[in-house]
Amino acid sequence: MRTLVSGRSAHLSRRAQGAGAAGKMAGVGLAAVAAWVPCRRWGLAAVTFGFHHGLSTLLARKTERAPQWLRACRHKTSISFLSRPDLPNLAYKRLKGKSPGIIFIPGYISNMNGTKALAIEEFCKSLGHAYIRFDYSGVGNSDGNLEECTVGKWRKDVLSIIDDLAEGPQILVGSSLGGWLMFHAAIARPQKVVALVGVATAVDGLVTQFNQLPIETKKEIEMKGVWPMPSKYSEEGVYRIQYSVIKEAEHHCLLHSPIPVKCPIRLLHGMKDDIVPWHTSVQVADRVVSTDVDVILRKNSDHRMKEKADIQLLVYTIDDLIDKLSTIVH
Repeated sequence: MRTLVSGRSAHLSRRAQGAGAAGKMAGVGLAAVAAWVPCRRWGLAAVTFGFHHGLSTLLARKTERAPQWLRACRHKTSISFLSRPDLPNLAYKRLKGKSPGIIFIPGYISNMNGTKALAIEEFCKSLGHAYIRFDYSGVGNSDGNLEECTVGKWRKDVLSIIDDLAEGPQILVGSSLGGWLMFHAAIARPQKVVALVGVATAVDGLVTQFNQLPIETKKEIEMKGVWPMPSKYSEEGVYRIQYSVIKEAEHHCLLHSPIPVKCPIRLLHGMKDDIVPWHTSVQVADRVVSTDVDVILRKNSDHRMKEKADIQLLVYTIDDLIDKLSTIVH
């Protein structure tokens, strides 16, 4: 496992193509800019990392040359629906393209039209890679009743997308709850899931947050059957979560034992995340079986990681994995 801590701003290195320009991320405090090299994908600049300087100036050097897909992520694709016998139909949008494909798995009660989902779509469109974004059952344009949804049912949603829509190997990008679900998908479909990118990965998050409540509060929630979980991201200021949902989620916890995922994993997390502590990503990296794991911390980013520099880091991370997988295949 490697951990990279970024100050004001940073982006993940991609593998240099030129002779003598090799480099990968090193440990905390060791990563630094070694050289700028031509970037064949965007016509901008890529970077490799060495051992002497900080990372805080990287994006400042690139701000004026931000890719077009970062300035205007508004490409429109039509909504389709995945019909499933005895299960709610799922709304999705898909770009067809080359492998590996990318699937974005959203956070709790988030839909497929968020900043990260749209930015990744524009990125995939620019490279010609396949991409799928979708709404969970009970959320957005998908069928289903939100109050009846559980972690287990949303897990089935992710597997339906992988099984019925995705073609060939896939990189899963999971945000918050989606980061939890992407690990379940990688465990269930190891032949198809070839890499993971987590953003504020909330593995076991719902259960962990509940267990941290005072005993009396937990007893009251059990008696009333509803947990009014405070959230600044809800219009009401709380998410009303059924107690039965919390108990069901306990069956999907992963941190109690080694996580049997062997593919490359990149975990991005903001150190100002007040919903899911960044230590969670470090804990996940420690528990996972894979030896190809990077934890990338953004010092001033919050839970949503939706600022321009955050999005830039996200798409560069995906691009780096695409390069890595292409190198392995060829």
